[in-house]
Amino acid sequence: MHNEIHHLNETHELVAKAAASILYFYSDRCAPCVSLRPKIQEMAEQDFPLLSLAFINSEHHPVIAAQYGVFANPAIIVFFEGREYRRYSKYISVSQLTQDIERVYRMLF
Repeated sequence: MHNEIHHLNETHELVAKAAASILYFYSDRCAPCVSLRPKIQEMAEQDFPLLSLAFINSEHHPVIAAQYGVFANPAIIVFFEGREYRRYSKYISVSQLTQDIERVYRMLF
């Protein structure tokens, strides 16, 4: 599931309900954010189909970004069973992200 988040309560609800989820914080003015987004979508769809993926535009929703302690873009926060598992910011390796998620994801599902 991929969706665009517009309200803080949507993030809390997603993290609480999904067994595995990612919050992807971005800005349209951020070139790495724009180029990384399709790679993260592809990774989620192909490797982790039960993972919920949500996108938050930090420029449009600074309160949500601040609530999660995100002050740089791109930023990715991975949650398993409602708890933050890993956090990535600025320089993000898709292969490292995949490896980090895979171990816990396979145990959970």
